[in-house]
Amino acid sequence: MHSCVPCPGVRRAHLGFGVVVAVLVAASPALVAQTPAYRAIDLVNAASNAPTPLSPGTIATLYGTNLAFTTRQQTADDITANTLPATLPGTGVRVFISNQPAHLYYVSPTQINLVIPVNLPPGEGVLDLLLDGRRGPTIPVVLVAETPEFFLGDGRFIAATNVQNQPLTPNREAQPGEVVVLYATGLGRTTPSLMPGQLALQATSIARLAQFRVQIEGRVVEPENILYAGLSPGFAGLYQINVRLPLDTPANPEVRMGFDTLTSQPGTRLRVRR
Repeated sequence: MHSCVPCPGVRRAHLGFGVVVAVLVAASPALVAQTPAYRAIDLVNAASNAPTPLSPGTIATLYGTNLAFTTRQQTADDITANTLPATLPGTGVRVFISNQPAHLYYVSPTQINLVIPVNLPPGEGVLDLLLDGRRGPTIPVVLVAETPEFFLGDGRFIAATNVQNQPLTPNREAQPGEVVVLYATGLGRTTPSLMPGQLALQATSIARLAQFRVQIEGRVVEPENILYAGLSPGFAGLYQINVRLPLDTPANPEVRMGFDTLTSQPGTRLRVRR
C-alpha cells in the first residue's frame, strides 16, 4: 500500500496525500499565556472545511487563536502502541470530544488537526481544549454515522494516485479503465473495528460497504469495480477508495461518493485524460 501523511496546509487549505502537502505553516514563537479562543463554526471536516456535523473517526480541523504554545507535526517517534498521540510534546494542548481525548496529527497556535474518537455514538457532544490548564470555550459537536468527503489536492481535483503510488497531476492523468486510489475521510466505522487513534495495519474495510456508492458524472460505478474502501494502512481517520474507472469515463469527471442518499460535496473532479 501507499504511504501518505496528512499534513497541514495554510489556513483552510485541504489536507492531501503522499507527503500530501508540505508543512506550509511556519513555526510560531511561544505564546504569552492567553486563553484559547475558537467557535463552533471553527471545527470543520478537514477534507471539505465544512463545519459540523462530523462523524466518529473523521479527521477534523479546529481553527482559532492561542490554541498551542508552538507548531508541531506528529512524527513516527510520537506513535505509541500503534496509536496516534493525544498530546504532542511542547505544545501544551489536549483536546477532548465528549470527555474522550482526541488524537492529534498537527498542532499550532491557530490550527489543530485531530481525529474524532471512533467509538463515540452519533448524537450531540462537546469539544473542550486545555492549554496547560487554561481551558478554552466548550463548543457543541454534532456527530452522525458518516460524513464522507474527498481530500482535494489541487483546486477542486480529488487527491488521488495511480496504483504505482504516483499522484495524479495535470502531467500525469488517469485513463479510462485504470485503477485509481482516492483519498477521503468521514466514511465511518470499519471491520475490524479499531480503538480511538489506532492506526490501521492491514486492510480495514468500511463497515457499511454494501451501502457505499461511487458516482462518476452521476452514474453509479458497478460494485465489482470498487476494489477497496476502507482505512489507509498506517493511518487513523484517512480512508482510501480503490476504484477501476469505467471505459467510458469522460475527461475530468465529477466524482461523488457516499452511503444511500448521503454523498460528498458536488463539483469535485478527478484528473482523467481521454
